[in-house]
Amino acid sequence: MARDNDSMPQSYEYDVLIIGSGAAGLTVALNLPEHLRVCVVSKADISSGATLWAQGGIAAVLDATDSVENHIQDTLNAGGGLCHEDAVRFTVEHGKEAIDWLIESGVDFTRQEDNDQYHLTREGGHSHRRIIHAADATGQAVSTTLASQAAARPNIELKSGRVAVDLITNRKLSLPGNRCIGAYVLNLEDNHVELFRARFTVVATGGASKAYRYTTNPDGASGDGIAMAWRAGCRVANMEFNQFHPTCLYHPHAKSFLITEAVRGEGGVLRLPDGSRFMDRFDDRAELAPRDIVARAIDHEMKRLGADHLLLDISHKPADFIKHHFPTIYEKCLSFGIDITKSPIPVVPAAHYTCGGVISDERARTDINQLYVVGEAAFTGLHGANRMASNSLLECLVYGRAAAQDIARREADIPPAPSAPGWDESQVRDSDEDVIISHNWDELRHFMWDYVGIVRTTKRLQRAKHRVDLLSGEISEFYSNYRVTNDLIELRNLVTISDLIICSALQRKESRGLHYTLDYPGLQNEARDTVLVPTTYRTLSP
Repeated sequence: MARDNDSMPQSYEYDVLIIGSGAAGLTVALNLPEHLRVCVVSKADISSGATLWAQGGIAAVLDATDSVENHIQDTLNAGGGLCHEDAVRFTVEHGKEAIDWLIESGVDFTRQEDNDQYHLTREGGHSHRRIIHAADATGQAVSTTLASQAAARPNIELKSGRVAVDLITNRKLSLPGNRCIGAYVLNLEDNHVELFRARFTVVATGGASKAYRYTTNPDGASGDGIAMAWRAGCRVANMEFNQFHPTCLYHPHAKSFLITEAVRGEGGVLRLPDGSRFMDRFDDRAELAPRDIVARAIDHEMKRLGADHLLLDISHKPADFIKHHFPTIYEKCLSFGIDITKSPIPVVPAAHYTCGGVISDERARTDINQLYVVGEAAFTGLHGANRMASNSLLECLVYGRAAAQDIARREADIPPAPSAPGWDESQVRDSDEDVIISHNWDELRHFMWDYVGIVRTTKRLQRAKHRVDLLSGEISEFYSNYRVTNDLIELRNLVTISDLIICSALQRKESRGLHYTLDYPGLQNEARDTVLVPTTYRTLSP
């Protein structure tokens, strides 16, 4: 790292700037050559992203009775006809080597009780047991291990307490070419915007589920990377496909706590308030149906009965089995007075995963030269219309490693980033109306939940579009006149993300996968991606 000067705001220069410190971002960092100067920036602690919260595990072909073709077919079946088979095959074929890399890095996956083999579980949509996990806290094991590895690397600098404001491109600087040269980043400690220049920039900021009122995601999941890349000129695809996890703990004091799909994979059953099962009425696979089917079934039954939650019951299993396989869930529920070895868990669906994102290729490249995107912020074609359980962490690993390999291959030919002006705050002032931000934030998440949720209609989408247009105007004016804050940056990005979701949903005149509309309940003959193109988009040069 080189600092240009000691005056405020600061300016930094690196070989590679990685925005986001989840599994995707840290995988890129740790697979880069050690002679490259790398910086990883994150909003909060380095291991505080969505990866930390992932309970279930990572899907990969690790058992002799399974096969790459089985995993590919399961993923294609779950994706509602929209998966890109080349992306699915690329991901699955590189799955085992990605898991081997994690094991070599020190991730302590759960082993079977009667031998030294790794324990594999099964989740919805999977035909075989292929989910390797670390009890029910896989994300924590992966995140803390990779963060520790990154902290020990002398060429990697970890900067927390920073949120990216916007990407910097040649076009933004009125320079020739189509290149990203870094980002403006707000330092949350001193509230100054810093300049980060880099030869390569990697967006690994995660998804955008905070656009919804109920979500399993941490607070930082505000779609920052997708919104920044869109404003910079990148195409996005399939933003209408928002996965709602069927089972989030329903309790007034339980904020965003997910009940992993592995509970159903190990025999948990869904029940109505009267104790009766219902999933067999919606799908032959019952509780092991893909998440979109399970989420819609729960939503349907809740609305039919006027219930505020339903029940997930695994209490029929031995208590020791439950405590061994789901220690985190057991302890968390117990802290709220729910003993899951004796009683069912109250659950509701919640926004969980953004299946669309910034369009990228197998090397994680975007439409802008030297700009990469990995993880949930990316659209690789893997998930199609519905992400299959535990494929997401696998995607982070496979594409993170691919991005690092591509950067390593190209880095000798890419010159340093050109100079760029610092952030100009001369025409803005501190806000004295922060209530506007909090009010607009609440309004946005409420109408997105009510109008653009699990079940949609054209009229609801049009109402949401009208509201988001008004909010966009208000936020744009606010952004132009006041100093940026974390809340303002996230709200600005969420308004952009919500607009992309709504516009994508209005374009899809069918019900496919995670997008279900009462006005078009059937499927169109041809499965097509929904691709949105910024007006400033330029064709990527060869």
